[in-house]
Amino acid sequence: FVLDFHKQTNSPSLFSLSRKKLLTLTVYKENTEERGRAAAGMDTGGGVGVGAGAGANYNPRTVEEVFRDFKGRRAGLIKALTNDVEDFYHQCDPEKENLCLYGFPSEQWEVNLPAEEVPPELPEPALGINFARDGMQEKDWLSLVAVHSDAWLLSVAFYFGARFGFDKADRKRLFNMINEFPTIFEIVSGAVKKQSKEKSSVSNHSSNKSKSNSKGQRDSQVKYSRMAQPKDDDEGLDDDEEDEEEHGDTLCGACGENYASDEFWICCDICEKWFHGKCVKITPARAEHIKQYKCPSCSNKRARP
Repeated sequence: FVLDFHKQTNSPSLFSLSRKKLLTLTVYKENTEERGRAAAGMDTGGGVGVGAGAGANYNPRTVEEVFRDFKGRRAGLIKALTNDVEDFYHQCDPEKENLCLYGFPSEQWEVNLPAEEVPPELPEPALGINFARDGMQEKDWLSLVAVHSDAWLLSVAFYFGARFGFDKADRKRLFNMINEFPTIFEIVSGAVKKQSKEKSSVSNHSSNKSKSNSKGQRDSQVKYSRMAQPKDDDEGLDDDEEDEEEHGDTLCGACGENYASDEFWICCDICEKWFHGKCVKITPARAEHIKQYKCPSCSNKRARP
């Protein structure tokens, strides 16, 4: 992806630029313990420190704790690349040594030298981001830093998962929780706004088609049947994964929560919104006898004269 990115932007590689100054990197020995604690987002009594390194005293051990750590670091990085972008840009002086962008669980960010420890206690972000700053367009440079920041966040989260023995189910749950959020790259590049507009356009088109096409209503009912049917134990896991991939972005029109394959859902044939059966008080048995389902909102609308 990074190689394709550079080909598209005709810009030099972050790593090829940083390699020129790697030999000049100096290692500072002072304040090692404070730097390590600050790297993990802990209170050092003197502000945020440097590097993602030591942090041995900060160890999220459950999926929820690791996810909370991820959210805090992500918020800090987003702040650096959006609201605080001017300050971030000026701190990434190409004349300085190899610099990294760190996000902390406290939702703060910092540009500074990498951790002293070799190997570091935690995975390190991309080294030398400042060397590429003046070699490409600012937008492209920020997008590239965002891509590397996304990779770093995942590496830190799954480092904790590996260290504390998360099993397959825990790792999947952690990834699904993380995947509910747009990536930093999607936010910085504006892809999130584009996706929202596209989804809104598709939703409006589907709604208009439903009102004018009775076949669309029957298709909607078929979708309901496929989505709501209980599954055999042997097929359950594979089918659940396929359902979650297909309907993962579907939200309940009543409570706003995401689709889950182990819950009964029903689709309104008028507005084509999906609902938890429990939210609209429809059971699977009752749904079998409904030829055309109208959600509470559509049922309450008065017919036009």
